[in-house]
Amino acid sequence: MNKKYILSLDQGTTSSRALIFDIKGEVVGCERKEFSQIFINDGWVEQDPLEILETQLTVCREVIKNTGISADEIAGIGITNQRETTVIWDKNTGKPVYNAIVWQCRRTAQCCEEYKNNGLEKFFQDKTGLLIDPYFSATKIKWILGNVDGAREKAENGEILFGTIDTWLIWNLTGGKVHCTDYSNASRTMLFNIHTLQWDEEILEFMGIPSQILPKVVQSSGFMGMCKKEIFGVEISITGCAGDQQSALFGQCCFSKGDVKNTYGTGGFLLMNTGDEPVTSDNGLLTTIAWGLENKVCYALEGSVFVSGALIKWLRDELELISTASETEQIALSVPDTNGVYIVPAFVGLGAPYWDSSARGTIIGLTRGANKRHIIRASLEAMAYQTLDVLASMEADTGTLNTIRVDGGASQNNFLMQFQADILGRAVVRPYNVESTAMGVAFLAGLGCGLWKSVDEIKSIASNFTEFIPTMDTAERIAHINGWKRAVERSLKWNEA
Repeated sequence: MNKKYILSLDQGTTSSRALIFDIKGEVVGCERKEFSQIFINDGWVEQDPLEILETQLTVCREVIKNTGISADEIAGIGITNQRETTVIWDKNTGKPVYNAIVWQCRRTAQCCEEYKNNGLEKFFQDKTGLLIDPYFSATKIKWILGNVDGAREKAENGEILFGTIDTWLIWNLTGGKVHCTDYSNASRTMLFNIHTLQWDEEILEFMGIPSQILPKVVQSSGFMGMCKKEIFGVEISITGCAGDQQSALFGQCCFSKGDVKNTYGTGGFLLMNTGDEPVTSDNGLLTTIAWGLENKVCYALEGSVFVSGALIKWLRDELELISTASETEQIALSVPDTNGVYIVPAFVGLGAPYWDSSARGTIIGLTRGANKRHIIRASLEAMAYQTLDVLASMEADTGTLNTIRVDGGASQNNFLMQFQADILGRAVVRPYNVESTAMGVAFLAGLGCGLWKSVDEIKSIASNFTEFIPTMDTAERIAHINGWKRAVERSLKWNEA
């Protein structure tokens, strides 16, 4: 049977999704299932790895069934994932030794502060391109090994394995035969040397992390392993893997040096392709690996906003101000402005360019005239302001900033996209297909299994877009930005002891 589809596994922070793409790059089926978030202490975020696996397999089977596509027709599987989230499991039983510690989790903030106070920032940045922060996997691994009974002994005996979510899924899909990750995910652990392209022995020794628990690092496109027959009824090659933000960069066809994309997901993530040379940031950004392709790696600059779309979920689930995310657009348009209200969604601290894990969420500028519509509009605007902060740093580091390409669920909100263009003073381009994350790894998987022959062929597939042009006058724009900066100042260092 002709193999003409790619199955894309998009394992996100709040849900597992499965999409099937055809040879034209069109989505022919999509299924989604949310899973539990576990908050056991202030700033701690965990998930059940077995629930993640179960939901991911469920939506994969559902999308195949509901599209009527035979598993025999799937040429390859691509996996994109929430990054940095850390799983450690027993390699004999396949059972996690602890819950997954999510990228948002701040439990290791004190450890990171001690590293910084001891002058280790440059040591880590020079090797990994990353700043010392609880965001990354390294201190999460250290925490599990130090706090779970028997974990360190098992690690030293080679009885347990570490992986980010891509590794956890690949290991289970292959029946425990393959323990690997790709360059993009490895570069997010704070353990991987992005210059030598190896796990850094000096860092591992310093942190007390045995190298035998780490996965093999491979290219982002190419054969990685065979999904076992029991899962879908046939064996299917796994041929693509990339962290979600790097996958979105690829899906937006940001193949040239200087290309920029912003993904509005649970967090907000901006990446700029910097080509075959890493760029060190002087403005709080991260240097990371975009992907490994054709035996070369491509580098990127990245700025991360910890809370973006999650702010809208908070409005829905915690404040109960809305029923669905989609209604925020009309509510925001129902008022002329926020009535002076600003929201700084520092629920788990602030990422780039502030990197303040003690910052906390703030609603400021409230008056008697403020109502829920102003709060909802201020929430959308907060997403745009955080993007502005990161892009300003990116421009300072590189001296260039062109049109911004956007994707992710919130990019479908026309009010947000217009306000984003206005507050940036630059055009914002939204592709016809905003499933850039899932599509990026589909492209990588398709290249890896030969469904598509080149990036030029992929460029011809993804060519339709909507453009938002700034209309706000300069004085109004500056006034908005100054108000945002004042609001951020009041949220910083809130949770310091």
